[in-house]
Amino acid sequence: MALVERAFVLLMVMAVAVVHVSNAAVYKVGDSAGWTTIGNIDYKQWAATKTFKVGDIVHFEYNAQFHNVMRVTHAMYKSCNTSAPLATYTTGNDSITITTRGHHFYFCGVPGHCQAGQKVDINVPRNISSAPTPSALVSPKSHSAPTVLAPSPNKAAPLNALKGGFVMLGLAMALFVSSYA
Repeated sequence: MALVERAFVLLMVMAVAVVHVSNAAVYKVGDSAGWTTIGNIDYKQWAATKTFKVGDIVHFEYNAQFHNVMRVTHAMYKSCNTSAPLATYTTGNDSITITTRGHHFYFCGVPGHCQAGQKVDINVPRNISSAPTPSALVSPKSHSAPTVLAPSPNKAAPLNALKGGFVMLGLAMALFVSSYA
């Protein structure tokens, strides 16, 4: 009976891990341009087109010789103050998992870069409504064919997100097997 209980618990842990990880989206900051001052990227506009959720991954890709990423407070973000960042990332290939709702402020700490616009506010709404708003409903006066929207290529990389689920699955299986060794 203990074997059945352990198998059930293991199965539940794996199911929760895979479901949790598979719902995460991976966003590359700046899309194909990445994290840079070249090309006048409007990171405010970039972020405004995304719907961030807890569990999503924000990926900063940049040349580490010329840029970095600093997580800062709102006051520091507004003034481009680099004196005491909450966190600093310097690899050029930084993935940050969003773990809380609210605003998450980032900028490049290289002198002049934040002032030039290399900063982004990742906002995870505190109140997410699953019910459609009246403006989202189809009007009865509409005579046009419904529009089918294709998923945005910027949304998520589901296979990358599932990698974590497979790692969890492997660890859970190893734990299960080792408990009988």
